[in-house]
Amino acid sequence: MNNVIAMILAGGAGPGLAVLTARRPESATPFAGKYRVIDFPLSNCVNSGIFNVAVLTQYMPRPLNEHIRSGKPWDLDRSSGGVRLLQPYQTHPQEEGVWEKGSADALRFNLDVVEESGANEVLVLSGNHIYKMNYQHLINFHRSHKADVTIAVRPVSPHQTYRYGMVATDGEGRILRFEEKPRRTRSNLASMGVYVFNADLLANWLRGPGQKFHDLGGEVLPKLVKDKRIYAYEFEGYWANVGAAPAYYEANMALLADIPALDLNDPHWTIHTHSEQYPPVLFSEDAQARMNLLSDGARVLGQVTRSIIGPGAIIQSGAIVRDSIIMNDAIIETGAVVDRAILDRDVVIGAGAQVGAGDDNIPNPAMPDILNTGITLVGQKSRIPENTRLGRNVVIGVNVSEADFPSLDVPSGSNIGWAEHAS
Repeated sequence: MNNVIAMILAGGAGPGLAVLTARRPESATPFAGKYRVIDFPLSNCVNSGIFNVAVLTQYMPRPLNEHIRSGKPWDLDRSSGGVRLLQPYQTHPQEEGVWEKGSADALRFNLDVVEESGANEVLVLSGNHIYKMNYQHLINFHRSHKADVTIAVRPVSPHQTYRYGMVATDGEGRILRFEEKPRRTRSNLASMGVYVFNADLLANWLRGPGQKFHDLGGEVLPKLVKDKRIYAYEFEGYWANVGAAPAYYEANMALLADIPALDLNDPHWTIHTHSEQYPPVLFSEDAQARMNLLSDGARVLGQVTRSIIGPGAIIQSGAIVRDSIIMNDAIIETGAVVDRAILDRDVVIGAGAQVGAGDDNIPNPAMPDILNTGITLVGQKSRIPENTRLGRNVVIGVNVSEADFPSLDVPSGSNIGWAEHAS
């Protein structure tokens, strides 16, 4: 689509994902086995005919840089337009607060990219959302309403409004009020974190009246609503914010439904990704598998049920995996049982170990509002000793070795090698 530049805010640290973002931004977190979360907004752009894309990074950008590279898997390796990875930088060292402090800052620091592109509209996207959207429809809506800003919205339950920016509209869809994560509101329309700005308005406002504001939802949009033409574009498709461990888990598990709300096999809307080279999936003669999503290179010799198995993961003979997400190259050794857990890449579960054992759902004290649904998390490259028993809502940090375990019985709600890094 001509005269549009997409700016993907992909630098979030993702504290809600706990140890899963200890070594990567949330946008680089694996999803559905072979994909990364960033693949969805990137693929939406190219499928919508938008080939001028900037990815704004900040927290631990290396995994994101290595995944996107030149942008070839998304047809974004172009001499004109294409994808650009924009790193945070320091300006005016004599002043205080010269680093980016929020989403509005990230855009303000990169307005030169918008202006050099010659774009009339700026499509601002979040890098931690899972959905398929044709942005052409959104931009056509924006233009037809002669809007200054258009916000994609979707209805949510009254019990979820505190999690989102909530908008109130008139009969024609013009936004009259924007409230960021209100405790109480009469509106049921939630912002999806997908915005279209007129480029001139965005640049002039961020450099002028809004130069002291750092956050789009919390500060900028509530101010703009008062005197600018801001409209709500209601989106009816599937959308999930996977910035918290339970939401990330549920979005993955939803793919295992007989008719999933998010169709990854849609030939008309392909989700592109940078894929590593793995051999085909291997099943042994004694393997048992039911209702799973299996990635290239997975080797199943044991039992796997209702699980997402990442590239190169190995489930050895006699091992059992249920209701779990197993990432790249993880190994579940003979006789181990993994139940309702998320294992990051290169994790080894020792023979006879139990991960997610028992029915005790004591919340994890480091993040009781998030880690309370019984999901156990194991960070990258950690090894769980043989015959260890991990309860529910347990978090094992990154690079934790067998010697780091004080006991082979780890009660529900415990942390090993992670609590000191939790926020």
